[in-house]
Amino acid sequence: MVDVTAKDVTARTATARGRVEISDEVVTLLQGDGVPKGDALAVARIAGIMATKRTPDLIPLCHPLAIGGVEVDLEVETSPQGQGAVLIRATVRTADRTGVEMEALTAVSVAALTVVDMVKAVDKLARITDIEVVAKSGGKSGDWQR
Repeated sequence: MVDVTAKDVTARTATARGRVEISDEVVTLLQGDGVPKGDALAVARIAGIMATKRTPDLIPLCHPLAIGGVEVDLEVETSPQGQGAVLIRATVRTADRTGVEMEALTAVSVAALTVVDMVKAVDKLARITDIEVVAKSGGKSGDWQR
């Protein structure tokens, strides 16, 4: 594990995003709270938040951090081509010695996995795509955006 003891404690933020491609049928179910397992978006939001705090248990050599805040937003998107999606965005904040990019990626990943689990009975082809960090701030390396 990298020794971060000598690094300064600074405010740090990371934002990640991803998407779950779904059928139009699932879009309709999500918009009308008709998913058989329950409120898929609410469950996925909570799963993403909870996963953020478990990141060092899932990823070897990832430092445990004091998470200051987590926002996980899910939005249902429709398209004229008949392919819908759930867009997922997570922002994680801390005041610590290392960044929270892995925590943001974990939040998006677990939220996406939860969406798939919640809709798999009605959409066997649901697919997770495009998970990436889109912004980070704080720390010695500074700020950047994709």
